[in-house]
Amino acid sequence: MNELAPLGKPDPLRCGCDDARGLPVDVALARGLAALPRMRGVEDLPLSLATGRVLAHRVCCPQPLPPFDNAAMDGYAIAGSSLPGAGPWVLPVSGRVRAGDAPGRLQPGTACRILTGAPLPAGADTVVAQEAVRVQGGRVILAFRPRSGAHIRRAGEDIAQGAEILGAGRVIGSREAAALASAGCAGVAVHPRVRVTLLATGSELVEPGAPLAPGQIWNSNRYQLAAALAQPWIALTDREALPDTPDALLQFFGQTAAHAELIVTTGGVSVGDEDHMRALFQQAGGTILASDLAMKPGKPVTLGRLGQALWLGLPGNPVAAHVGWMVLGAPLAQVMAGLSEPGPRKIVARLAETVEHRPGRCEYRLARLLGHDARGALQVRCLPAPGSHRVAQMAQADGLVALPADAEVLAADALVDFLPF
Repeated sequence: MNELAPLGKPDPLRCGCDDARGLPVDVALARGLAALPRMRGVEDLPLSLATGRVLAHRVCCPQPLPPFDNAAMDGYAIAGSSLPGAGPWVLPVSGRVRAGDAPGRLQPGTACRILTGAPLPAGADTVVAQEAVRVQGGRVILAFRPRSGAHIRRAGEDIAQGAEILGAGRVIGSREAAALASAGCAGVAVHPRVRVTLLATGSELVEPGAPLAPGQIWNSNRYQLAAALAQPWIALTDREALPDTPDALLQFFGQTAAHAELIVTTGGVSVGDEDHMRALFQQAGGTILASDLAMKPGKPVTLGRLGQALWLGLPGNPVAAHVGWMVLGAPLAQVMAGLSEPGPRKIVARLAETVEHRPGRCEYRLARLLGHDARGALQVRCLPAPGSHRVAQMAQADGLVALPADAEVLAADALVDFLPF
């Protein structure tokens, strides 16, 4: 819950969960963070191949940006401080400079035609916009004295030489690439991709498009999580579903832990007769770090460590699996990747309608954004009939509303944290 909200919980991961209802979410996350494997060195990549990767070191500007004084618009460079008398002034045009030209020197008592981005000639201190002069027979006529220094981009006004352009942990997107290229960075040091293996378990699972026998369902978890894991800073191994067969699942853990840094599975972490994953994980040599969380949906979410690999066991119900990934999996993966600001994004919004909630566990409800109200506040509405199996309803939602564990009723207009998809 955002600190502006009257319910007084400072963060959706610091949810005030009652330990009697399960392990608090923030405690589970802290245990997972403490067990993360060490990061593996850096990779040097050309900037053209670094899109979406995570900067390993901060980048400082080797020279000022812009590197020289230049024209902010098309016009005429003059020595405005030396214009005599009260005007108007008639100045012969003594030259022309465009972007990419050497700056040259302004002849005293003249004007130099200058185009946007062109370097300011030595001796000039002002650029007069072309709309502000009249051109006649190779001369320009100024009716008003221009402001000294007008329409000039000064060297270093964007960023000073030696100043930090980007900090470590930034994902290189279009804005970051522009800043790096402007500073002359042909290559960057990035963190290696996080090696993630994904597996959906369940004897009932069938690949989409295949015919369904009685009791079978199509495997949605594989595809929703593969889409969530489709990040340039993740190296994903996507496994086909395995049935609830202990030997096959035990072999999977033994083989996967040797090369994966994060193992993500769905299904088999609850307390049913065919829920073998926790016991098999421990049989393979793994240690359970967190389980039976005080969150809804997603109580069976399990975290463990096997060798150098972290295991995130998500429930088989699609909404619970998605919530578990957003609240726990994504922040852990982002820290493993070296992102400087991991964790779910949050937006403060107001509820459009009253929401009832059973206290004891923090709850994440599917919700729609409704736009802004007359005060400019963003409004959200929780979708009806919450349930961890409602995968079709998940596709209609814009994100999750985080309901604090101690809240019983949140009235319409209450402030809540909204986690957009």
